[in-house]
Amino acid sequence: MKCLKGKVALVTGAAVKRGMGRGVALRLADEGADIVVVDKYAIPRSIFPEDEGWGGLNAVVTEVEAMGCKGLAVEADVSSRKEVDAAVKAAITKFGKIDILVHCAAIRGPIGIPLMKLSEADWKSVIDVNLTGAFFISAAVADTMVDKGDGGKIVLISSLAGNRGVAGSGSYSASKWGVIGLAKSLALELAKNHINVNVINPGTFDTQLRDANYVNLAKAEGITVEEFRKRFDTQMNAKVPLGRMGTPEDIANLVLFLVTDQSSYLTAQAIDIDGGWGQLHG
Repeated sequence: MKCLKGKVALVTGAAVKRGMGRGVALRLADEGADIVVVDKYAIPRSIFPEDEGWGGLNAVVTEVEAMGCKGLAVEADVSSRKEVDAAVKAAITKFGKIDILVHCAAIRGPIGIPLMKLSEADWKSVIDVNLTGAFFISAAVADTMVDKGDGGKIVLISSLAGNRGVAGSGSYSASKWGVIGLAKSLALELAKNHINVNVINPGTFDTQLRDANYVNLAKAEGITVEEFRKRFDTQMNAKVPLGRMGTPEDIANLVLFLVTDQSSYLTAQAIDIDGGWGQLHG
């Protein structure tokens, strides 16, 4: 029997074809969960040919339904409390409850910009999405879990940058440190309600998160985006002890453990998943 049969999971940041959110949504659906997928854009733009024709949120719902589960697509900007509350209300209206929250939505922000040169707008946009967005969605979903009175599972995606400084990415690092503190505090507050809250800290992963910076960095070097991406991927693979960057499926498998009864005694933890990278580059 599938271990999440009868559960409802809300997954943010799920519209991108190569994203963690989609990988998580499909993994949970494969175990029987009905899925609410949330993203700012129904069909995100992409610079890469392999993403051409991708249907975004509705495509993920189609994949979920092909597994025999129910799905719901909701457009919402997690940095807007009003939109977050509306998304959670839509999920409750359709399914009556939310058992699982997996919050993947995030932006990378500028790379290679010293903090003293970073604009207020760039700082604020990263903090608003990555940290304030995590607060909005966690608080809204936790409130429904407490009302339901049947426990729940919350998993927030932070980063290795959330437990170490990153030169040139200070806003991203600060936002991800904040996510860890948010999750640990929420875990202590919700423990009496049998709601587990944990954080995952990915290392170097092959997702869409760096796409916008690929464009800027390639332009600065006078090479094509594909050339830059290929070189970057080769360099990153060489730095990881396991010899490769992580994939959305790697994250999804860890998420699955954290949202099942197998992790019932695990809460307020921040778990690194990095192929050993952090041991060499800590």
